[in-house]
Amino acid sequence: MNLQRANLHMVRKLAVIAVGMFAFGYALVPIYKTICEMTGINVLALGEQLTSGKGPQVPVNTQVDTSRTITVEFDANSSGPWDFKPAQRSVQVHPGELTTVMYEFQNTQNRRMSAQAIASYAPQQASAHFNKLECFCFTQYTLEPGEKKAWPVVFVIDHKLSKDVKTITLSYTFFEVGGKTPPAPVASVQGLGLRAVGS
Repeated sequence: MNLQRANLHMVRKLAVIAVGMFAFGYALVPIYKTICEMTGINVLALGEQLTSGKGPQVPVNTQVDTSRTITVEFDANSSGPWDFKPAQRSVQVHPGELTTVMYEFQNTQNRRMSAQAIASYAPQQASAHFNKLECFCFTQYTLEPGEKKAWPVVFVIDHKLSKDVKTITLSYTFFEVGGKTPPAPVASVQGLGLRAVGS
């Protein structure tokens, strides 16, 4: 009989634990929602906005200077027998605005090659304020014969850039690693601004 009582007592304990776990699981969503609202990470409220059709309320990026527009031109130089070009020739951006552009490359040779790009800016003073978050120039690439690639350049122009600068030219020279590396661009005075030129 003592064994039966002990078993019954154990069953009751397990039942209480099971009910407690169910209640905790049931209460977890409102607890989580309360914590999210207290900490400002209102993920569940965002989900409710999406399902209700109201849409998320995206915070405004206060770092973007909408009072200024800068034209960014893209240039590509090939130091070898391959095709290299920007997907678009220019974009207009505001300082502080995150922008992505693509560069296209094709190895037109009948052999494998390793290559890398170097960047230059015009006017030269823009280089300190042209912040690349992602760029194919950070990496060396190996391409098979005829292989095509499209690489992104993600950048932000610092709002500290001089207001006199209305246009920036981002130029890439793509060269074969192990081949003749082009010299670094040098600055020369053209009109009132500095321009980076290659040899």
